Amino acid sequence: MKLVSYKTEDREHLGVYIKGHIYNLNSCDKLIPDNMNEFLWGGDELMEHAKKVNDDLRSGKMQGKEELFYELIAPVPHPSSCRDGYAFRQHVAAARRNRKVDMIAEFDQYPIFYFTNHNAIQGPGEIECMPDHFQKLDFELEVAVVLNKKGRNIKAADADSYIAGYMIMNDMSARTLQMEEMLLNLGPAKGKDFSTVIGPWLVTPDELEQYKTEPKPGHTGNAYSLQMKCLVNGKQVSSGNMADMDWTFAEIIERCAYGCDVLPGDVIGSGTVGTGCFLELNGTGLLNNPNYQTQWLQPNDLVEMEITGLGMLGNIIKKSKSEFSILGLKKL
Repeated sequence: MKLVSYKTEDREHLGVYIKGHIYNLNSCDKLIPDNMNEFLWGGDELMEHAKKVNDDLRSGKMQGKEELFYELIAPVPHPSSCRDGYAFRQHVAAARRNRKVDMIAEFDQYPIFYFTNHNAIQGPGEIECMPDHFQKLDFELEVAVVLNKKGRNIKAADADSYIAGYMIMNDMSARTLQMEEMLLNLGPAKGKDFSTVIGPWLVTPDELEQYKTEPKPGHTGNAYSLQMKCLVNGKQVSSGNMADMDWTFAEIIERCAYGCDVLPGDVIGSGTVGTGCFLELNGTGLLNNPNYQTQWLQPNDLVEMEITGLGMLGNIIKKSKSEFSILGLKKL
């Protein structure tokens, strides 16, 4: 099942995406709320209601309300929090090699994550960026999950049952802001808090069963073989696979929930797949060729991310009319 959030006349709704069409779930079953947040708080019970509607619409048993004029927004437009992990060893190792530092042993000991701005979540469409964001503006190709159960001190063996579904995530990054701020051992903060893109829909785990594979040796939780790629202005720049995650989402959730509550509506990203950003690609290119032409995102660039089973997430980079710069406020 593919769940979507969308707008009609500035009102947000919850729908299901079937064969290129969107149907309003609340109009088919009044027990289903007309927004994603309330739906996620309903846990497995509401998910079963939605799956029944989805099955009935697919079979023709039910004639639902098809939306004809709508704006697709982030599937989870108002997450209760947004964490981002660091699960792909290939990306971490390459980034450290490019900085001429050794791989850090702690990567293999436990999964880590950071909190980003859950109020900066957006879906397909334009991403408005300030002047300082264009100082080495980058994409990051990731997978994300959202939870639909409240939990605390969850064990990895049980954690997959807390996942409502999977989405594509583009963790937008302003590298100059990020690198400057992290010199003070905090951040990435301003390098990340302006936009995190998820979408185009939320895919329930049952749709991914055919892609299931074994997790890495010594790890616990569901793993999926999903091809991942990113194109910028129609040219493919990144390629990877979700199966290359060294830490599973179950293990990341276990760490997230240690000593604190995780909530329905919490979004958790995988971290960047290997080759999944310009920072890594530029670093590898320069390491092999000092004359390598680096690339960063520019105004009006089209960024398209495609992941097997999860769809395509497209965004256009737009420059804000404001010329305000916080980099220009640095003290001498």
